[in-house]
Amino acid sequence: MHARKQAGNQGGRPRDSRVDDAVASAVRELLTEVGYMRLTMAEVAARAGVGKAAIYRRHATKQEMIFDVLLPDQFLAVAPDRGSLRADLAAVLAEIADSMTLPPQGTIPGLLADIHADPALRDRFEEKYLGAQRRTLTEILDRATARGELTTRPDPATLNALLVGPVFAWLFLLSESPGQLPALTSALLDTALALTSPGSPGAPDGSGSEIVT
Repeated sequence: MHARKQAGNQGGRPRDSRVDDAVASAVRELLTEVGYMRLTMAEVAARAGVGKAAIYRRHATKQEMIFDVLLPDQFLAVAPDRGSLRADLAAVLAEIADSMTLPPQGTIPGLLADIHADPALRDRFEEKYLGAQRRTLTEILDRATARGELTTRPDPATLNALLVGPVFAWLFLLSESPGQLPALTSALLDTALALTSPGSPGAPDGSGSEIVT
């Protein structure tokens, strides 16, 4: 954990969960009302009915505050086990899609730009968001291999890109309707399974050309 987060969490009185809840509610409301760019720590403090010091004890920056509100610790905390590779991947993809579609319009692109401008926040993003996806996909692929659904486990990072990249592009590059995501994600699952299923044209054939871990 970065030093500035450690400093905010060590010593002193235990954190009051009521303040955390009030801040989180205020952030969500203000993102909807004023948008990501115009939201300020002062406005959040006023809406939450707390002092700015209480927020700064929890979050060093506006970006950290929004990141922590939008990405709670339970994000992909447990790899789904629905009995098949397709069902497991569908559950993961639904949770990832929710993380992109639930925040108000403009929030995710703005936050990602700021994350990549802040090395400490970028490290937390890679661990908490990307890391959670990779760990979950690795567990799902290992389980599918043990069940005999896969003969060779695909690279989790490649599968992650195959599933998530089109959703991001659909929402933020092409500005298509979130309401059409179910059809898109179904097609993505079909493609992913076609590429990983034994005997499929795009499946690994043991020739050494595939990426495996």
